[in-house]
Amino acid sequence: MSKKNAPIPLEEAQARLLALVEPLPVERVDVEGAIGRYLSEPLQARRTQPAADLSAMDGYAVTASDLAGPWRVIGESAAGHPYAGTVGHGEAVRISTGAILPAGAEAVILQEDLARDDGRISLTGELPSPPHKHIRRCGMDFCFGNEVMAAGVKIGPAQAALALAAGHRHLPVRRMPKVAVIDSGDELAADPEACEAHQIPASNGTMLAALFRGLAVEARRIGPVADTLDALTAAFDAAADCDVIVTSGGASVGDHDLVRPALEQWGARLDFWRVAIKPGKPLLVATRERDSARQIIIGLPGNPASSMVTAYHFVLPLLRALLGADKPLPMQIATRLGAPVRANGSRREFLRGFWDGETVMPTTLQDSGALAALAASNVLIDRAAHAPEADAGEEVRGFLLQNGGIA
Repeated sequence: MSKKNAPIPLEEAQARLLALVEPLPVERVDVEGAIGRYLSEPLQARRTQPAADLSAMDGYAVTASDLAGPWRVIGESAAGHPYAGTVGHGEAVRISTGAILPAGAEAVILQEDLARDDGRISLTGELPSPPHKHIRRCGMDFCFGNEVMAAGVKIGPAQAALALAAGHRHLPVRRMPKVAVIDSGDELAADPEACEAHQIPASNGTMLAALFRGLAVEARRIGPVADTLDALTAAFDAAADCDVIVTSGGASVGDHDLVRPALEQWGARLDFWRVAIKPGKPLLVATRERDSARQIIIGLPGNPASSMVTAYHFVLPLLRALLGADKPLPMQIATRLGAPVRANGSRREFLRGFWDGETVMPTTLQDSGALAALAASNVLIDRAAHAPEADAGEEVRGFLLQNGGIA
């Protein structure tokens, strides 16, 4: 095989794909609508949190110079209902968790360390050490003008809460990418309950669309599509308004693998084809210019494990980049093998396995068409090209899959 047509390494292929990305337009949406998307610019706090000194516990607020007691209870400070007066020598204010510390108070003594008798309290337990131990200082979390999130951060549950706490009702994010997922192949049956012996149910499109919906994208399915140039071209026409087109099947070089010629007939330009990984070697990436914008087409192999592995390493990073992610590529984990694995061949391989939080157990069946093994996996074990056999207990690296109910 000539070097020109040789499969390219994973990282090179990912870099070439991400270099094709043109940022999508920025829009401002409410915080809930921003969940699953990425900030397009840094976010500064519009308020200070907490805005005043607060009690971190239920107890009594007293002056720091008067920790011996006893104290006379002069009022109460509750969350949302602060005490209006000032605490002086020999005085205490009943205080709830999250309530503002009264003026003059510099310490909070826990209620379980005190005894109360007819409006007076006395110490029966331990004093706080240091005195301010149970106080949340003004600005402890962030202050007005602080950068609370950087551009490229993904908005999840905690980030949404932080944005609201920082005084923001709306956030700047990039428009949601429109994604079309095309299942192709004469062997595919649209109805799994009406599948002949020469057919298989069309499942890749649903699998891939579900994977992409883990991000904030508009995903729709097209197909299954017959193995003809006209049918494939019509499917591409139906996806002409999409930012990304993902095909499953037909990306190889067989007589019925027509995705590549159909793309060329449709006006797309091939950027690269074939990646040195297993499963997933016959992956292709192409682009098509339309209305001053660029469509990116990724042709995935048809076998389900191959489709999942290549979607994980290419389509998800592409979608994250279009959404403005600072780090679109997946992160690895380090773990140990729960069983031995054989020596590897000439391509980098991603073995399917189940990780229990301590060790990873490779699935017995690694065939790229094995859906049951894929569904039982939650990690891709990363095996370098020509890696020697590895014994149980040896350290390996892997990638966590987004695979339904499995962690």
